Amino acid sequence: MILRPDLAIIADHVAPGARVLDIGCGDGALMAALRDRRGVDARGLELSAANVAAAVGRGLAVVQGDADTDLAGYPDASFDYAILSQTLQTTHQPHVVLDHLLRIGRRAFVSFPNFAHWRVRLSLLWGGRMPVTRLLPEQWFDTPNIHHLTVDDFRAFLAVRGVAVEGAWFLGSGRPRSAAAANLMAEHAVFLLQR
Repeated sequence: MILRPDLAIIADHVAPGARVLDIGCGDGALMAALRDRRGVDARGLELSAANVAAAVGRGLAVVQGDADTDLAGYPDASFDYAILSQTLQTTHQPHVVLDHLLRIGRRAFVSFPNFAHWRVRLSLLWGGRMPVTRLLPEQWFDTPNIHHLTVDDFRAFLAVRGVAVEGAWFLGSGRPRSAAAANLMAEHAVFLLQR
């Protein structure tokens, strides 16, 4: 199974045999890869009933739930990693969700689309409308993204909250991009965080 590029980065950096909570796990593609390739004990939380059914159909331990409301019930440090891929920008209170991630997991992976990518900027400049791109395919009125963040926004957000960045990866067209120009050149960002 071929993983989305941000998920492949996460899969490559999760320690074998770890306990993982994948929040917003979708159909469980990452969880299945972690289980099959790394011997990981993976659990998932997913909002969509159809995605929960697909993940359970893969033999995965996934429950239906909402990152905004259901993370408070998880005990402190109950997982080695808490993962939030392409989900932070869809939450109502990203700061609360991030606090829970870092409380539940000893480390946390967060990936998100970078709304400062040059194609997004160009679309706004020339078209004057919210961009629709290959990686942001929904119209403004139909997108699940309610918080549009950039790589630089996220770095500042972490600094204010005192969160340590253990690793960061940036992707453009599915390929690695330099950290130096990530805010302009990266379509996606992946951060490994620790308190």
